[in-house]
Amino acid sequence: MDKVMRFVSEQGVMIFSKSSCCLCYTVTILFRDLGVQPRVYEIDHDPECREIEKALIRLGCNAPVPAVFIGGKLVGSTNEVMSLHLSGSLIPLIRPYQAQSSAI
Repeated sequence: MDKVMRFVSEQGVMIFSKSSCCLCYTVTILFRDLGVQPRVYEIDHDPECREIEKALIRLGCNAPVPAVFIGGKLVGSTNEVMSLHLSGSLIPLIRPYQAQSSAI
């Protein structure tokens, strides 16, 4: 959990992802299309993958990936992000991060 919290606290927009997850890719592309370069952490490349998944679920993620954090707060997974986007509520959340870049 410490690793997850450290990454989240250091980034404006953070996405925990898996390299084989098409929904993770879709959410990442959405943020990039909206002018945000999120930090994407591919947990399947980390030897502590299982622990990271458990930590994300303990934090409230319905599914471990994609897990999206904005401004240090859990937004959720694909459904929550897309619902915010369709309702017009995502842009105000990401506005402070639209000019920032932070890629791994």
